[in-house]
Amino acid sequence: MSSLGRVRAEFVASWHSFLRRRTAVFFTFFFPVIIVLIFGALVQTQPTGGGLFAEPPAYYVPGYLAVVVLFTPLSRVGSTIARHREGNRFEKLATTPLSRPEWLLAQTLVNVVVIGLAALLLFALTVLVTGVSLPTNAAAALVVPLFVALGVTLFCGLGAILGRVADSQDGVIAASNAVALPLLFLSETFVTPDLLPAWFRPAIDFSPLTYFARGVRAVTTGTGDPWTNLAVLAVLAAAFFAVGAASIPRTD
Repeated sequence: MSSLGRVRAEFVASWHSFLRRRTAVFFTFFFPVIIVLIFGALVQTQPTGGGLFAEPPAYYVPGYLAVVVLFTPLSRVGSTIARHREGNRFEKLATTPLSRPEWLLAQTLVNVVVIGLAALLLFALTVLVTGVSLPTNAAAALVVPLFVALGVTLFCGLGAILGRVADSQDGVIAASNAVALPLLFLSETFVTPDLLPAWFRPAIDFSPLTYFARGVRAVTTGTGDPWTNLAVLAVLAAAFFAVGAASIPRTD
């Protein structure tokens, strides 16, 4: 079987495994709905009002997307690796032709499809709940999915690293939250840089999620150049994927 065939077979198996976990399916799509309803409908934005959520609604679209792009791959891939380790699955996989990069690529593709669907739902809800006007040109239709795919790839790689470091599924969830929560609010998503201390602002550039937020915002607001951020995110995604694939254990 070719490499493509092995990846396809693992993708199909992982996809059906995801669909069988009804709780995971429900919360994968329910979580972003709650985020949009809380921030978009209840809290709402107050342009020029000062403080949090003082920007126009379009500013926060990358933040809504970041919720699923960040949390879902970290927890799903990390938990899958921890579950495989507990069930001695990697010892069995080591006897097959499937390599570690191929295994992680299949897991990443599943997450790209799942999170892509969640992102479409999130876009629709954002327009419905907040009334924000989003661009519908070809550039937006192509560039935003690229940002989503690269962001998912990056955090799948990081999730694989957490799955290797943590000693259990509970440990993976705790580590994922410890990494994801600071990144979510300190990466130009919901909190604007001017609200942070001046000494901390340079640290924002060290967050990979920052380049996702800046790039998507450049597209959704029609201001700025998304291509530099897309290039940086692509390099980071490749690096995290490579390290994540190398972190996957051959045996348990």
